[in-house]
Amino acid sequence: MTTSQEDLLPATRRALLHRIAVAQAEGRAPSLVAAVVRDGRAVWHGARTSVDGHGPDASVQYRIGSITKTFTAVLVLRLRDEGVLDLSDPLERHLPGTGVGEATIAGLLAHSGGLAAESPAPWWERTPGSLRPELADVLGGRPLLHPVGRRHHYSNPGYALLGALVEKLRGAPWEEVLRREVLEPLGLDATTVRPRAPHAGGWAVHPWADVMLAEPAEDLGRMAAAGQLWSTTGDLARFAVFLMRGDDKVLGAAGVAEMRCPAAPLEAQDLVDGSAYGLGLQVMSRHGRLLVGHSGSLPGFLANLTVGVEDDVAAVVLANCTFGPALSAVGADLVRIVAEAEPRIPEPWRPLPAAATSELPLTGPWYWGTQVFVLRLTPGGGVLLEPLSGGGRRSRFRANGDGTWTGLEGYYAGELLRAVRRSDGTVSHLDLGSFVFTRRPYDAADPVPGGVDPEGWRGLGQE
Repeated sequence: MTTSQEDLLPATRRALLHRIAVAQAEGRAPSLVAAVVRDGRAVWHGARTSVDGHGPDASVQYRIGSITKTFTAVLVLRLRDEGVLDLSDPLERHLPGTGVGEATIAGLLAHSGGLAAESPAPWWERTPGSLRPELADVLGGRPLLHPVGRRHHYSNPGYALLGALVEKLRGAPWEEVLRREVLEPLGLDATTVRPRAPHAGGWAVHPWADVMLAEPAEDLGRMAAAGQLWSTTGDLARFAVFLMRGDDKVLGAAGVAEMRCPAAPLEAQDLVDGSAYGLGLQVMSRHGRLLVGHSGSLPGFLANLTVGVEDDVAAVVLANCTFGPALSAVGADLVRIVAEAEPRIPEPWRPLPAAATSELPLTGPWYWGTQVFVLRLTPGGGVLLEPLSGGGRRSRFRANGDGTWTGLEGYYAGELLRAVRRSDGTVSHLDLGSFVFTRRPYDAADPVPGGVDPEGWRGLGQE
């Protein structure tokens, strides 16, 4: 991945630098380093530090905490794609004897398995993993706090279980599988389980005085799959590209798209906050944009990776303090700054290939009752069905190759759309999961479910 400071306009670069400078100063972070990705490569790098001289660059490691969970999720989805497991499988089928085996693999990925947020005391982030040598030590005597699958409850032990699952099914340590299956294929050479020079030191900043205290950097043992990794803005920028586009050497575009979809039950406050959780990824609505990614923290470090998929812009922000700048807000702002200052240039409009015109008679207005919908052809033989105006259900549909289409989103996801033809081959109506779309609203000649009043349309006072 190449980095060119000239890829962004000077005013944009200054706005990005200003945002991280404010974050480092007001958040009192010993150092803060950031990168922005656009069009599949890093286009900006910035750093602020309290130390005179050379600041951290894209090659300096920071601990990334729970961003590690996203890497672990990729390993699990690889197992799914290979047919080794199904996400709906209960954990007990593959990793028996944990005491929480009724939780599904998907539930653990989405933090809806009902598990406790933390392992039993002493706090796992500030103590050596050797204190918790077995999964039973990680889970404790009361590992389930909620009914399985009923609510989103963030669980670090849940990802420790997923790490153990990977080890069991691969027959190798989690860190070895991660290096072989993800880090090396993606070229993430500076992402490691243990710190490697050059790396930042972790610090706690006193809440009432500008003084610092060194934080421990423990090996997390069984909890490693939940938060062990060290990385750089350079490597995480590459990982952000992977999360946007996929890579067939690791996980294809469909797999990373699945990770980005909300997969955990939402609560009322989640709707207010505009937040959800997918499969190893946080999903957020910020500034009118859909963002995905993950935040992370361990004593002495904060981390954030934010991806604006529609804008094709991502941001990475790392700092070496226990508490300080709100990096999730910083990451969202970096994406917004670039997306608003330099909007994505759309691809040129091009006509559909000649083969697509065979479905041209299906285009145009259709009526579901009295609501007007429009059907449009899309590239690849698909169609889009959406209300002509106002709100309502809309969906893109994928062509199945047999004259039918399958819904891809919203209410119609997975539903079958087909054109029902008369004996002479002309189209009578569209059938979508038993909904009938006709060319005229409530015409007696059309197959309207329940029939049509024989009196027909009438005006006010008409008998």
